[in-house]
Amino acid sequence: MSQFSKNIAPYVNDEIIKATQAQKLGDFATAFTHLENAHVLGQESTYWHVKVHYLMMLWGIRQANVGEIFGQLLRIIGAALLTAIKGVPVGNTGGSNVSPLKVMPIKPEHAELIAKAKVTRK
Repeated sequence: MSQFSKNIAPYVNDEIIKATQAQKLGDFATAFTHLENAHVLGQESTYWHVKVHYLMMLWGIRQANVGEIFGQLLRIIGAALLTAIKGVPVGNTGGSNVSPLKVMPIKPEHAELIAKAKVTRK
């Protein structure tokens, strides 16, 4: 696992935990928003990128959202193949409701966490 993957892990995991909590409360829209946040944070890591798309696919299964399920299957393949070669659009929130090629702005708080994770710790 890359140093970035290790450094960004606490922030991505925090969003995944929030998504899980929201799902348990039946707040599926908020859960997906947290998965989108996790996607933006972890998108430069093949591990986190694939994992978040997998979790989005599970969200789609729970919602019986066929479009999200198939959209995420395609995105899982793309994330696995393209992340390492920087073939992903920065800031993209990862849901099937947006083009998988669309570059999107990153929230300042997310940009700060990503920049912090890119600093090599000794």
